[in-house]
Amino acid sequence: MNAIARKLPTVVRIGLGFMFALSGLDKLVPLLPPPPLSRAGAELLEALGATGYMLPLVALTEIVAGVMLLTGRFTTLGLALIAPVIVNTLAFHVFLSPAGLSLAFVILALELYLAWSYRDAFAAMLSMRGMPRPRAMAGPKGATVAHGSRPPQASASWRDRMRS
Repeated sequence: MNAIARKLPTVVRIGLGFMFALSGLDKLVPLLPPPPLSRAGAELLEALGATGYMLPLVALTEIVAGVMLLTGRFTTLGLALIAPVIVNTLAFHVFLSPAGLSLAFVILALELYLAWSYRDAFAAMLSMRGMPRPRAMAGPKGATVAHGSRPPQASASWRDRMRS
């Protein structure tokens, strides 16, 4: 694997994280000039702002997910959190305000690339039948063992507690 292919997920992750952290911050504290919107798009944003909670919720989601992507901590959780925002952004530009449609498709492509890059981390979330983890029980001297299994060299008193 060449150096570009190894570093590309990190570059994309940081770029996407920066875009969302800045976008979320801009919703709370206007930093950038507002983009041109169609009448229907402006009415929708006005209605979301009138709720009093929706735009701050979207902004905080963008900031939190952006910071997760920027730092590389909880990256898959950040990707999962930001996915509905990306879908709604794409739908907004497709149906209400086509001016930013190209950027919305680029962001969707970056999200899909990162989801593919981190596909192993998403495997459990995307399995057809999720199974809960076996309940852990305390073994001898505080050792944790899965329910139904025995730790090596278990003491008799521990075995007695398991039977009762």
